[in-house]
Amino acid sequence: MSQELKIALIQSPLEWENPEGNRRFFSNKIDTISDNVDVIVLPEMFTTGFTMNPQNIDSLEGTKTLEWMQQLADKKNLALVGSIVFNEGNQYYNRLYFVAPKTTPWSYDKRHTFTLAGEDKIYTAGTSKLIVDYKGFKICPLICYDLRFPVWARNDDGYDILLYVANWPKLRINAWDALLKARAIENMAYAIGVNRVGKDINGYEYNGHSSVYNALGEQLVFSEKEEILYTTLYKDHITTTRNKLKFLDDRDMFTLLT
Repeated sequence: MSQELKIALIQSPLEWENPEGNRRFFSNKIDTISDNVDVIVLPEMFTTGFTMNPQNIDSLEGTKTLEWMQQLADKKNLALVGSIVFNEGNQYYNRLYFVAPKTTPWSYDKRHTFTLAGEDKIYTAGTSKLIVDYKGFKICPLICYDLRFPVWARNDDGYDILLYVANWPKLRINAWDALLKARAIENMAYAIGVNRVGKDINGYEYNGHSSVYNALGEQLVFSEKEEILYTTLYKDHITTTRNKLKFLDDRDMFTLLT
C-alpha cells in the first residue's frame, strides 16, 4: 500500500466549446509534468468551458475525450481526473471521469446541477457518490456546485481525499475558499479544489484559487494564475490526525434520501 500520493493540479483557461483544441492544450501541458506524479487533476468541463449548449458539441466528443484520457493514463502511468460534457442517448451529463492506467474508468455524474445557470434544465443530475480506491487512498471526487452541500460530501465512507473540479467564477470566489477549507476540517480529509482561470464567452471571469487543504484545514498550495501546482499527500497524516482527535466518531448519523 502506498503511503504517499503525488498530485498535479492544472489551473488553466479553457477554449469555449472546442474539445479538440482543449485536448491539444492539455496534452502539451501534461507533457511538461514529471514522471513521478500519480494523479493529474483538470477543471470542470475541461474540453468546453461551462457551456449550457451541449447540443453544440458533437455527440462523439465525450467518447473521444475518454479515449484520450485512457491513452494518456496508460502512456504516462498515472491517473487523470476531470469532468466533461457527455451525451448518452437523449440525455446530457456533466460527467467526471477518474481514469487510471489499464483500468476500467470510474465515473461520477454531478449531483447538484447549478440552478442559477439553468444547468438543472439541461444536464441530468447524478444520484450516487463515487469512492475511488487508488494506490492505497480512498478518493471522493465531486463537481463544483456540489461544494455548497456538506451533507452530500459527508465522510461516511472513510475516504482520505475529497476532490472538487470546478468552473467557479471570481464573483463568488470567497465562498469557494471558505467552503473548501470547511469540507477538509469537518470531514478530517484532504480537500483538493481545481478551478480554471481566464474569461468565458459569457464574460465571466475566473481567478483560480485552486487549493489543497490537509485534514486540519491548513492550506498546502494556492494559486491565482495559469500554472501547474504540485503537492504530496501522506496517508499517515490522515491516520494520525483521526486517531488523535477522533472527531468523526462524534458525527451525526443519517440516511440520505436521493
